[in-house]
Amino acid sequence: MKKQKQYIIPIFVPHLGCPNDCIFCNQKSISGAGKQVTKDEVKKIVDEYLSSFKEENAIKEIAFFGGSFTGIDVSVQEELLSAAYEYVQNGQIDSIRISTRPDYIDKDILKRLKKYKVKTIELGVQSTNDYILKRAERGHTFNDVKKASKLIRFHGFKLGHQMMVGLPESTKLDELNTAKDLIKLKPKMVRIYPVLVIKNTKLQKEYEEGSYEPITINQAVERCKDLVYLFNKSKVEVIRIGLQNTDIISEPNSNMSDVVAGPFHPAFGQLVEDSIWYDSIVDKIKKVNVKVKKVEVRVNPQDENSVIGHKRENINKLKELYEVEVKVTKDENIKIGKSEITILETFTDFKEDEKITK
Repeated sequence: MKKQKQYIIPIFVPHLGCPNDCIFCNQKSISGAGKQVTKDEVKKIVDEYLSSFKEENAIKEIAFFGGSFTGIDVSVQEELLSAAYEYVQNGQIDSIRISTRPDYIDKDILKRLKKYKVKTIELGVQSTNDYILKRAERGHTFNDVKKASKLIRFHGFKLGHQMMVGLPESTKLDELNTAKDLIKLKPKMVRIYPVLVIKNTKLQKEYEEGSYEPITINQAVERCKDLVYLFNKSKVEVIRIGLQNTDIISEPNSNMSDVVAGPFHPAFGQLVEDSIWYDSIVDKIKKVNVKVKKVEVRVNPQDENSVIGHKRENINKLKELYEVEVKVTKDENIKIGKSEITILETFTDFKEDEKITK
């Protein structure tokens, strides 16, 4: 059965409600928005998106991102939510989601969100290690995350978490432990963001002073991949990996970019998915008892590019490291995310042919 298409209408409320500047944060850069939105602007944004959607029967959601939505003035919250709620009432929009800080959730706040039919609440967790949270100047603790997560689920909202890899003094083990801690809190979804050094942040100063070194793209891919394995195993949906590519969140040191350094790639999430496919193919090949020379990998057409890899990286790595040639074949009958491998040629076959020709 084909999965129903989903459209997200993002509305950014940068830096509204944030009590402090986290060491890595410049909301204007991250959200790509510099001014605060009004009720009229919400309607304008929603109308523009609705007019561009092609599939009428798709699930449509308004999402308030950036800042800490539940920390802004209550009158502003209600102004923005009421504008979105009108579209829910008239059936044009299916649901509303917001993102906020773990320390800006309580029963009264959740009651207000319920009134406007907010369905999903995402918490910016970043880490569950209190030392790392303090080092990043988050201004909240893991205990705040636990309390907020339980309240959100108890009041019937869908819970989402956001976490980061590569925070100052955070190790791969810290990030794996964060994922395990979050899984225990039973979120429905999670976003994973590698830390980028953004202009006009405290992290930029640390980077320039040499007290912070960002992780590489390869390190970020490997760390995120391990987190995806953990979340997938626990049936927590990973809905995004890496910041959205924009004019100012782009290649470091390009003309318009606000990214100074760090593991930026315009298709970072794709790199992680490609790497997961590479591991899967290698694992299947290793289970064969003979030395494989050529294989056919049959996958759903939607997975073809991920199997091949960015700039054919997976195909080239298999050839270089394992001397295996890979033929990728599209097959509509294969489920998305699954593959079937057929051994086309082994080195034993090759040697036998050699004997015959001699």
